[in-house]
Amino acid sequence: FGSVVDVDDRRRAEEALRETDRRKDEFLAMLAHELRNPLAPIRHALAVQARSSDDVEVSREMRQTMERQVEHLVRLVDDLLDVSRLTTGQITLRRQPVDVRDIVADALDTCREVVATRRHRVTTRFPSAAAGALLVNGDRIRLVQVVTNILNNAAKFTEPGGEIAIDACARDGAFEICVRDNGIGISADRLPRIFDLFFQSDQSPDRAKGGLGVGLTLARRLVDLHDGTLTASSPGTGRGSEFRIA
Repeated sequence: FGSVVDVDDRRRAEEALRETDRRKDEFLAMLAHELRNPLAPIRHALAVQARSSDDVEVSREMRQTMERQVEHLVRLVDDLLDVSRLTTGQITLRRQPVDVRDIVADALDTCREVVATRRHRVTTRFPSAAAGALLVNGDRIRLVQVVTNILNNAAKFTEPGGEIAIDACARDGAFEICVRDNGIGISADRLPRIFDLFFQSDQSPDRAKGGLGVGLTLARRLVDLHDGTLTASSPGTGRGSEFRIA
């Protein structure tokens, strides 16, 4: 009996190692793809700028292109660094009272360009001002990062012209932030893995949605550090999704 159990344990361990190795290879391929994407327009902009060095307008447009792509590269590297810091326990929260309204406002400001580019309609709903500040004792920068990552995910997987709704409320002395969209949704088989590191919802050959599959993982782990929960739900493919921080 014991030998059968040992064989089963070894088989499961070997399968887990093969899965880990496969995901590592997929991640390296994705990383190369994601790093190459912004490098191509940067190289193109440099070439155009070199040919049109006397054209002030062209130079300005090319500089803006390069700035956008460099910012994209910085975000990719920052996400990877944050994953490493979280894994090794190197992130320390700087807690202080912060209004949830300010967290959402900062996150929306960070996502303004992607939302505007995709022409999404974003609505927010908070308790009335008469209810006072909606305070939480947390790290403002990290909580803004959480909401930003969720909003970026919603924008990425919601078709142009779609809708994103953000609701915030207080319940029993705690707070909740709910982000809903009417995007492509999450299939039942992918929903349990949506927060897994390097998991890709976009399985299309060209991976048009892009990303390294770390944003939602970071969001959940940062919420965990705040002793909160981050959950995802969806009625299914094509029916939108909901992310709830509590």
